[in-house]
Amino acid sequence: MADATMSGGCLCGEIRYEITPPAAFVSQCCCKDCQKATGTGHATILGIHKDQLALNGSLATYTNVGETGGKVTRHFCGTCAGRIYTSGDLPGDMIMVQAGSLDDPAQVTPQNAIYVKDRIPWDKLDPDIPHFEGMPATPTG
Repeated sequence: MADATMSGGCLCGEIRYEITPPAAFVSQCCCKDCQKATGTGHATILGIHKDQLALNGSLATYTNVGETGGKVTRHFCGTCAGRIYTSGDLPGDMIMVQAGSLDDPAQVTPQNAIYVKDRIPWDKLDPDIPHFEGMPATPTG
């Protein structure tokens, strides 16, 4: 995981951010909400405390109820719809930044795959990282 400050933003550049390390975890999430929100088989996310994110720009949001019954809010650019991060009732002060929004996504490497019970068969995951049917007891697995 990156030990240096990471930067990123949305597709159009209206939203920019910096993350102060370290991330608590990096996971590939295969839940149905992530599939719908990304249009892909999984989302790669960095778990950080909300105070580690310095954001420039104004975000739009969409909130729904997650599998566990808590509210989940996705924060994205209102112009290009580029997703930046997800927050929610259950993670509290932790937010999940979209790894694909980093300027250099190769700065992070997934430590595990979560919600693999919802994995789509054509979405291939790294067999060398731990896979969890749902959310592990601790985010790092």
